[in-house]
Amino acid sequence: MASTSPESQFVTFSLGEEIFAVPVEVVREILDHEEPFKIPHGPDYLLGLRDVRGQGVPVIDLRLRLGMSRTEKTPHTRILVLDVPVADRVLALGLVADRVYEVVPFREDQIETAPDIGVRWRSDYIAGVVRRDVGFVVIIDLARLFSDSGSALAGVGAQKVA
Repeated sequence: MASTSPESQFVTFSLGEEIFAVPVEVVREILDHEEPFKIPHGPDYLLGLRDVRGQGVPVIDLRLRLGMSRTEKTPHTRILVLDVPVADRVLALGLVADRVYEVVPFREDQIETAPDIGVRWRSDYIAGVVRRDVGFVVIIDLARLFSDSGSALAGVGAQKVA
């Protein structure tokens, strides 16, 4: 009898030719791309605010946040609205993705640690990688990715956890 490893669900999406994933439990909804309301003097990756069911949600160009080229809008471009736990609060964020694919289960034993060499973005933002038939899926460590930028976004999309 084969041993089973605990499994988690992830939403997969692309940035350019690369495939990324975030845990499904942080994904509130997926929206069509609309230009957000611009916020002056924000970081370059902060595209602006989007009204999501009465809440102003900061929209982030994840490509820029990861050191990649700016996202070019296409008919497939989507915004993943996430509730990201960071320290003592939850950040509501909209991440721009070139395309959203599907919800995929990954077993714990499939997730490998990120290599320190050979990636085009800062590897400390990577929670792990999963080998696929063609290439890899990179699982993003959202808390780490946004913890240092949390102060810039705190007044925009943060809610204090009681």
